Amino acid sequence: MNQSIALELEPSHEVAKGLNQGSGLLMLRQHPLFQTLSQTDFECVAREVRRRELGRGEVLYEQDSSAHYFYFVVSGRARLYRLDSTGHERTLDSHGAGECFADVMIYADPARYACYAEPLRRSQFLAIPTDVYREVIARDPAYTEILLRQYAQRMYKRFHDLEVMTVRSGTERVVRYLLDFMPEDQRYDIEIELPLPQCQIATRLSMQPETLSRLLRDLAAQGLLSLERGRLHVSDRQLLEAMCR
Repeated sequence: MNQSIALELEPSHEVAKGLNQGSGLLMLRQHPLFQTLSQTDFECVAREVRRRELGRGEVLYEQDSSAHYFYFVVSGRARLYRLDSTGHERTLDSHGAGECFADVMIYADPARYACYAEPLRRSQFLAIPTDVYREVIARDPAYTEILLRQYAQRMYKRFHDLEVMTVRSGTERVVRYLLDFMPEDQRYDIEIELPLPQCQIATRLSMQPETLSRLLRDLAAQGLLSLERGRLHVSDRQLLEAMCR
């Protein structure tokens, strides 16, 4: 882990220019937390958005540090992790282009990040000030309802993740994890890039890296998938889904 943190936040382009030139604001506008905002309210937030570009190993924010921003991924992928009592990194999640994270900080008190965040490769982020977003949604209760709906959906997913981690077998955990990253509308000849290195996926699934490697080899031997250089190919999604019923 690289302990250096780039604290300087470069201002984004003017809102109109940003929307026209692909600064990431157009992507942000389409996110559920922003797509129902009025144009005036969105521009109010967008004027305060700051752009961050970091390379692999740089730290976006530290565990337990004060949280003044939540983040939107324009490109690349961010890994979220905590340090346990022994100093080992425990991967919690990862987020790719088009996703927000740390948005729970909008209402957190005290507002402190619960984990570390760092890019897995060179990535671009938009940093959204929590106080500005909070002021905007306070003006219209309908925005708050949308925010709560987002949190409810996330909570449902967390319960699902908890079931997978505590009840399912090792094979089922691996299969369910892979299914979660596959396009829901695609059934055959699916190819995706694994969101994390295998050693970090193993940590996420509470198993040893060698156990994960063995389970992936077993699935490949059954003809259910193939994996090469971090890219996963699945010929028939239904065959994997059948293993989780």
